[in-house]
Amino acid sequence: MHVVVTGGAGFIGSNVAAAYLRDGHRVTVFDVLRRRGTEWNLRWLTDEVDAGQGRLTFVRGDVRDAKLVASVAGAPDVDLVFHFAAQPAVTTSLVDPREDLDINLGGTFNVLEAVRGSRAKRQPSMFFTSTNKVYGSLDHRQVVETDARYRFSAPELDARGVDESEPLDFHSPYGCSKGAADQYVRDYARIYGLRTVVFRMSCIYGTRQFGNEDQGWLAHFLIAAATGQPLTIYGNGKQVRDILFVDDLVRAFQTAAERIDSTAGRVYNMGGGPANSLSIWRELRPMIEDLAGRSLRPSLGEWRPGDQPIYVSDTSAAGRDFGWSPRVGISEGLGLLWSWVQEHRELFTASPASMPLPVRPTLGRERKMETLVGKVA
Repeated sequence: MHVVVTGGAGFIGSNVAAAYLRDGHRVTVFDVLRRRGTEWNLRWLTDEVDAGQGRLTFVRGDVRDAKLVASVAGAPDVDLVFHFAAQPAVTTSLVDPREDLDINLGGTFNVLEAVRGSRAKRQPSMFFTSTNKVYGSLDHRQVVETDARYRFSAPELDARGVDESEPLDFHSPYGCSKGAADQYVRDYARIYGLRTVVFRMSCIYGTRQFGNEDQGWLAHFLIAAATGQPLTIYGNGKQVRDILFVDDLVRAFQTAAERIDSTAGRVYNMGGGPANSLSIWRELRPMIEDLAGRSLRPSLGEWRPGDQPIYVSDTSAAGRDFGWSPRVGISEGLGLLWSWVQEHRELFTASPASMPLPVRPTLGRERKMETLVGKVA
C-alpha cells in the first residue's frame, strides 16, 4: 500500500508515517518544514524508521500549491491519504486570518480535488484532522465550577461528553477555516462519493510533539517544567479537556482505514473521553510537579478568545463503528512523554536554527536524505 501524509513531518504526521513504514508500506511525506521540530522528525523517519529500506519518499511542498498536491496525492499508485498539513493555532489565526484561511481551507480543498481527480483505479481513501473548535465555546451548555474543574451541569453530558450531533458554531478564524474544511471533506463524500473520514480532535499529546504556548499545550507544559522555561496559565486553570496519547490516535486511524467501507463519509469526535479528562492546571499541576520533583509557579494571564471552559469528547461512535477506545491512561501517557522530553532535552533548549538532528549512522543514508530533500526544490 502507498500512503501519503501531508504534514507528515509534524507531530501526528510523523507518528502515523512511522506506523505505516513499520508495517512495511510505502509512505510519501509531504511537508513544507516550517514548524519547529519537523526537520528533526523527518531525519528520524529516514534514518531510524525507514533505515535504508527505501519505502520513504519526502516531497517538500506547500498544500497551497494545487498542482504539486495533485501530483503527489493524485498519483496513480496512492491508496490512502492523511491530510494533517495545517495552520494549527487559534492565536496565529487572529493575527493573520488570511494565511489561516488559505492553508486550512484552501489547502484542504487542494487535497480533496487531488483525490477526486486521482489517476488511481480506485480513488484513495482520505482522512482529515478537524478540531473540537468547530463546536465553538459551547455557550449554550450550562457549566458549574468546582474547586478543581468545570463540569457540565447536565449529568448525562458530563458523564459521556460531547457527541457528533453537537451544533456547529465556528468561533475564531481558526475555527472557521477548520470548520469549513471539515464540512468540505464531509460533503465530498456525499456529493462525489469519496471515501473521506473526519476526526474532530480534542487534545492529542505524545512523543515527537514540539508543543508551544499556541499549540500542543500539554507537551508545552512538560517541556517548560523539564527545562525551566517560563510558563503562563490563561484563565483560572480549571478549564477541562480530554487528552489522548498519540499511539491511541494512530491506532484509531489505522483501524478506521481498515474498515473504510463502514467509516467512509462519517465524522468522529476523537479524544480520551471522560476517563482521560482533567483540568488543565488545577488537576494537572500535581502530576507534572511529581514528574519534575519540584513545585512550579507559572504566570497567570487573562482568558483567551474562544477558550471553552470544558470540552470532553464522546467517542462512543468510534467504538461502535470500528471497535476503538483509548488504552493509554493519563499517568502512563504523561510518563511516556516526560521520558521522551528528558531524553531529548537538547531539542528544547536550542534555538530552532541550531537544533541538533539525529545522528546519521552511515554516509549512504546521508546521501539518501539529501536526495529526498532535493526531490522537489
